[in-house]
Amino acid sequence: MLRNGFSGIRSSSCIGGRLERAWHYPCLRDTRLRGQFSFKPAKVSIPPSIRRVSGHVSPPLTWVDRLPVRARPYLYLTRIDKPIGTLLLFYPCAWSITMASYALEAPFTTPLTYISLFGVGAMVMRGAGCTINDMWDKNLDKAVARTQSRPLARGDITRQQALVFLGGQLTVGLGVLLQLNWYSILLGASSLSVVTIYPFMKRVTHWPQAVLGLAFNWGALLGWSAVAGAVNWSVCLPLYAGGICWTLVYDSIYAHQDKTDDVNVGIHSTALLFGAQTRPILSTLSASTVSLITYAGVLNAQGAPFYLGVGLGAAQLTRVIWRTDFDSRPSCWEGFVGCGWAGFWVWMGALGDYGLMLSGL
Repeated sequence: MLRNGFSGIRSSSCIGGRLERAWHYPCLRDTRLRGQFSFKPAKVSIPPSIRRVSGHVSPPLTWVDRLPVRARPYLYLTRIDKPIGTLLLFYPCAWSITMASYALEAPFTTPLTYISLFGVGAMVMRGAGCTINDMWDKNLDKAVARTQSRPLARGDITRQQALVFLGGQLTVGLGVLLQLNWYSILLGASSLSVVTIYPFMKRVTHWPQAVLGLAFNWGALLGWSAVAGAVNWSVCLPLYAGGICWTLVYDSIYAHQDKTDDVNVGIHSTALLFGAQTRPILSTLSASTVSLITYAGVLNAQGAPFYLGVGLGAAQLTRVIWRTDFDSRPSCWEGFVGCGWAGFWVWMGALGDYGLMLSGL
């Protein structure tokens, strides 16, 4: 409160704006006093963690924002700043490669080579899947709060530019695929149809998460064929089915982030289908995940480390489902990321088994 005959001079709400002239105060109408008061623009510093894009304040900076401006929209299109998607695609590949190497008693260079190849492939093809998804969903993304800042929805790049970029992504993915045997090349190429139709399924069915599961767990088949030359269906089918159930868990949690906007724009999801029964349904799907992966381990004659890893994965899924608040977007994101650790522990169990086999213990 100022005491020189007036009080409460208001400042502009605009960053860097000027103070409003408060001529309605008597003291400021007095020409004898005007020279005693000077008003300067307020200096407000914008924190480095906030950036202004297209007329609105965007999320905090990521490492992508330190790269050349022209490259940023394409990198954000691939979600490269959010590696959880790549990991969720990679883990089924890693399970299968490691289990096949264990079954065939392959030297360590075999899983090392294929895990490296599939790691690169997972990053590239996850990015390609995001590009396809955003090309389909450009207009829908504009109507959903969480996705309005995506490059296509915001207009940073056009569909034509995204299509050219997609061609480059698929070319790199093909280069990785061509390092495998012909059986695996044909098997890998056959997954593209599922990847392409996934964005359309959310418009026609409440089960797009199941279609995503078919695509995201293809590596459970492809990893084995890369190592062995063909798929061992007796082991890989339950492993693949367990992965699909796992995807239904984590992507249903993910879908709960947007359920209010999805209703308004006509998008379907298991989050809307399950509704208030989400927790018991996801508990059942988690139990199915653990049971099917365990069964695959039994058929592959896995040892104790594998089942320890599966047990840790089961504990992680239980923790996520118990703690997630399905009406809280931050809690759902945390639960989604937490589900990835379940896949990690399964892989660590398979890797432990393989390591013991190599050591001769």
